[in-house]
Amino acid sequence: MYELENVLRPYAWGSPTAIAGLLGRPASGGPEAELWIGAHPDSPSVALTPAPGGAGRHAPAANDGGRLPLDALIAEDPEHCLGSASVTAFGPRLPFLLKVLAAEAPLSLQVHPTLTQAREGFAREEAAGVDPAATERNYKDDNHKPEMIFALTPFEALCGFRPAAESRAVFQHLAACFELAGLELPPLVPLLLEDLAQPDEPAALRAAFERLITGGGDVAEATATIIAALVSGAPMAGHEAALSTAVSLNGRYPGDPGVLISLLLNRISLAPGEAVYLPAGNVHAYLHGLGIEVMASSDNVLRGGLTPKFVDVPELLKTVAFEAVAVPMLPAETTMLGQELFRPPFREFQLQRIVVAPGAEPVPLAQSGAAVVIVTHGSVRLDSPKGELRLERGASAFLPAAEAPVNVHAVSGATGPALAFAVTTALEA
Repeated sequence: MYELENVLRPYAWGSPTAIAGLLGRPASGGPEAELWIGAHPDSPSVALTPAPGGAGRHAPAANDGGRLPLDALIAEDPEHCLGSASVTAFGPRLPFLLKVLAAEAPLSLQVHPTLTQAREGFAREEAAGVDPAATERNYKDDNHKPEMIFALTPFEALCGFRPAAESRAVFQHLAACFELAGLELPPLVPLLLEDLAQPDEPAALRAAFERLITGGGDVAEATATIIAALVSGAPMAGHEAALSTAVSLNGRYPGDPGVLISLLLNRISLAPGEAVYLPAGNVHAYLHGLGIEVMASSDNVLRGGLTPKFVDVPELLKTVAFEAVAVPMLPAETTMLGQELFRPPFREFQLQRIVVAPGAEPVPLAQSGAAVVIVTHGSVRLDSPKGELRLERGASAFLPAAEAPVNVHAVSGATGPALAFAVTTALEA
């Protein structure tokens, strides 16, 4: 078992205090958006040589100082680190990536490709010689990026298209407000009402979305007029969450097409302990909150607004799944061993929430292949047939497949229960 040092991404939308507060360390003084825990080649964690006692196989080389990027460690012996089933299913790489995510401001409106789209897009851009660091690069790797978010605090998000009829009702409400106030209705609104009235719902959603994402100045002008009316007191009755979200988004990205696109999407509020999963093609944006995010190991993002970054509209339109969806909530499952698991319908990962109290029986780690663990409260001791490792609050570890089975113990003398999260594959153990 290897303790890890992880990469902190300081994106502008990150909270300056939330991750530091969770992990019990001083804040950096700048935005702290994502803590990456995994082996993605863009920002791999660093594995620390374990103390004598056998909790790991890597023998420190003279030139590595007892520190080795996790992707390099795995490459030394994929079968030992990942297990044969994982190598067969996903190749010789860690198939998942764990992040602690802290959104102080909204993230971009975005969607992730399917595996086929990612492979084809990556190969196309590689063949074209697009610089991996170029702003117009869509595909950073050849993997898809299904994901889930577990809320540690109240967590706000936009997630997938809602039924066209519900979105149409919002724009009908806006039209009625303008009529009641004697104001001229932006020409865009009747066009959207017509789009959303189509009997073929996927076609209706696509028409409205495409009109907004390609509308340019007409969309910016209509957005400014609608937001001005709402700020001036136009009633939001029955649509408060959606319309107040649009007002807030426009405050950060005035005239951006994502402001009105948000009215096509499910507006969700997760309570701490709730989770939602996001398959390929799901248009979404995290708005505010602290959470544990898990995904297939990829950094492929197609953006659709609420960002100054590159937006490739044709590629985006090929990637979006134009279908209304119920909010894909992910309830916890409790196994016969008492493990609390969150299992989205993806093979690459599952999340385990581990609460272990002093004096209580240890919690068995659900491990299929490799696993990573992070402690967010208290201290724990990981115990396997090959060694043990103590992790304090804020610490994390990589557990090779060959270390299983692992039990999680509360540290003797602790005054309260410890809390940790673990990720492993969803393959059969």
